[in-house]
Amino acid sequence: MRKYVFLLITVLIFASADAQLSSKGYVCNFGDLNNSFNLIKQRKAITIAFLGGSITHMEGWRGLVGQFLTHKYPEVNFKFINAGIPSLGSLPHAFRLKQDVLEQGKIDLMFLESAVNDRANGTSEKIQRRALEGIIRHSLQENPDMDLVMMAFADPEKLKDYRDGNMPVEVKVHEDVAQHYKLPFLNLAKEVADRINAGEFTWEKDFKNLHPSPFGQLLYANTISNLLLQNDSLSLKKIRPKHYPSSLEHRNYNNGNYLSIENVEVSTGFISKANWVPSDQANTRQGFVAIPVLEGLKPGASFVLHFKGSVIGIATLAGPDAGILEYSIDGKAFPAIDLFTQWSKNLHLPWYKMLADELDEGNHKLELIILNKNNSLSKGHAIRILNFLVN
Repeated sequence: MRKYVFLLITVLIFASADAQLSSKGYVCNFGDLNNSFNLIKQRKAITIAFLGGSITHMEGWRGLVGQFLTHKYPEVNFKFINAGIPSLGSLPHAFRLKQDVLEQGKIDLMFLESAVNDRANGTSEKIQRRALEGIIRHSLQENPDMDLVMMAFADPEKLKDYRDGNMPVEVKVHEDVAQHYKLPFLNLAKEVADRINAGEFTWEKDFKNLHPSPFGQLLYANTISNLLLQNDSLSLKKIRPKHYPSSLEHRNYNNGNYLSIENVEVSTGFISKANWVPSDQANTRQGFVAIPVLEGLKPGASFVLHFKGSVIGIATLAGPDAGILEYSIDGKAFPAIDLFTQWSKNLHLPWYKMLADELDEGNHKLELIILNKNNSLSKGHAIRILNFLVN
């Protein structure tokens, strides 16, 4: 109960006389959560998924929102799914959605965020739009009554964009997609920027990091709780069909899924490891160690994959020895891809790359080879593939 009372107090902090701005101003009600609150008010079981990166994965706003719901509605059996994975943005989310979320049972409400990692990972606007729209369409195909909330969290780059009078690209993409599908959108990046500009707090002393301090986590939970309270008071007594318009991007990843590495037919120098663990001292991400990996370590290692569909990508582990790959699809050569990242020096991190997403529907042939060159900071030529990405 103490946690509940504490959370209720924090929900009011940013609406108090000391705060110059109201969190309600950052809740864009393009749509509602009527169907979720219909279940809540009927005291039925409800499953809520949180799909995002490290800010979702870490303990903070997600747990506070869960506490708020379970204490405010004690008669309801809530199930919470933490589908946050550090380093991952909209592209990985679109292809892991089925395995990590939809196959966990019927999802009634999903919170979705990727704006911070999309900027950090250099995800193009085109891919962001195709991925986020694909997530929404795929989710609603699975459960047409699912409610979704889109959120954009803050980072220093977004704060700078707002100081310069610009709307961050990632925030605009989230907002555009939410508006098209009539989904609630929380512009938490702008809220943080505006409150700092109004002198309510500082990034350095209070918020501290894109992985927020407890203070920042409470701010996020406060705004999300305000969205929930608004929908509590407005919800109807019956399930309402969701808005499912024509697509914005006809090449969106609405059927994104993994294709197993077992589908590789011909390989030279690549070895399937059923239980990969690093041989160096570099760190790993939870869930991305002691798993099956298709590994090539030397230049010239190659394989062939036949696949069907208009999209092909790879989910890899990009560690201290990450290499450079070259590939062709149906005989057409594409630019080489360096898998070594700014985080690879001390971490085997999951790293997703789109190889092609404008292919004709039908059967295709991917040929991939490790080049005899590498990033100047890399210790090797390793290519480690976890899954292929198909649509």
